[in-house]
Amino acid sequence: MVRQSITESLFLFRNKLILLIGKRITMKKVCSLITMLCLFLLATAQTTVPDVFLPKYIRSVMNKAGIWQINHPKHAQNDWTNGAFYAGLFAAWETTKSPELYRAMIAMGEDSTQWRPGRRWYHADDIAISQTYIDLYRTGKKRKMIQPTIDTLKILFEREYPYQGIEVVKWWWCDALFMAPPTLVKLGKTLKDPAYFKYNDQYFKECYDLLYNKDEKLFARDLGYVIKNDGKDRWEANGKRIFWSRGNGWVMGGLVRVLKELPKKYPERPFYEQLFKEMAERVVSLQQADGLWRASLLDPKSYPGGEVSGSGFFCYALAWGVNNGLLKGETYKEAVRKAWVGLNNCVNEEGRVGWVQPIGADPRKNFTEESWEVYGTGAFLLAGSEIIKMKGD
Repeated sequence: MVRQSITESLFLFRNKLILLIGKRITMKKVCSLITMLCLFLLATAQTTVPDVFLPKYIRSVMNKAGIWQINHPKHAQNDWTNGAFYAGLFAAWETTKSPELYRAMIAMGEDSTQWRPGRRWYHADDIAISQTYIDLYRTGKKRKMIQPTIDTLKILFEREYPYQGIEVVKWWWCDALFMAPPTLVKLGKTLKDPAYFKYNDQYFKECYDLLYNKDEKLFARDLGYVIKNDGKDRWEANGKRIFWSRGNGWVMGGLVRVLKELPKKYPERPFYEQLFKEMAERVVSLQQADGLWRASLLDPKSYPGGEVSGSGFFCYALAWGVNNGLLKGETYKEAVRKAWVGLNNCVNEEGRVGWVQPIGADPRKNFTEESWEVYGTGAFLLAGSEIIKMKGD
């Protein structure tokens, strides 16, 4: 956001004052003009838009958004939607050290979920919440925080997946690459057990081979959106392929959370880094003038208005890439700055994050500034946790 120029206002008032004095107006009128100037400057100072890149502001808006969402709960606490929210809330706590945020996470585990993942041992969505369990375990070292997740993953590794229809691999939709991989690699790092890394490599690459379009450098949401020339293919109104903003945001956010955990010399790390850089280059080229991305990445004109959940994850991922040297150059920095400004335009005075597409599986137009979801807040908080680390060059 651009701060209104008080210097410019002073310059204009000075010129007018000189002009009027040149016309020999009375001292009373001069005093009146000076009074008007003082009142104007006071009003300007009170209405000046805050600098959204100041650390104090970032901590404040993250805390406000987190608390608003805590006070407006939605869905089961171990649902995938809240898996994304609590991932962001933990990042917000790391940034702000707010006791209120930490207490909310502990209460979620102790009182609501008893540290259990969802019921479906085979489904990536149901272990998304385990990312936060593991993060909290690292602060408290209470085994009960992670034991149910360990038990669930043991079943996942040993049992056959109930394949059906388009569910031809364990992680058969691109959103899964945010939900599950960070849980596996976090647990592998925490337990010092590389077997978790190996399983993640296997399942991740199955999804990659199934859904990643190497020409567009984007993921189809699932097999139903992969062009097969069978007469059932789906296209956008402009004739382009359908690539969902939030779906690809899930992937990039998941990649960040994987790369933050994998050892620097892990043999498969270059695969994840290369995929991250490929997608980042493509995603930046699809950013719109307001700093946000549209629900459909390749047909933005059909989907007016920025969509915050996808945009939040993109902002988070790009900022992390800049901060950690994977994304170099002013192009990426400028994209991150524009995205953070755009995201803040979607947060109201209370801290509610709006313009979030509801739960779905493809681009839709069914959201407004009043539309919020817990995962939208989570994406915003994750973005802020990396924005505050950026150097102001």
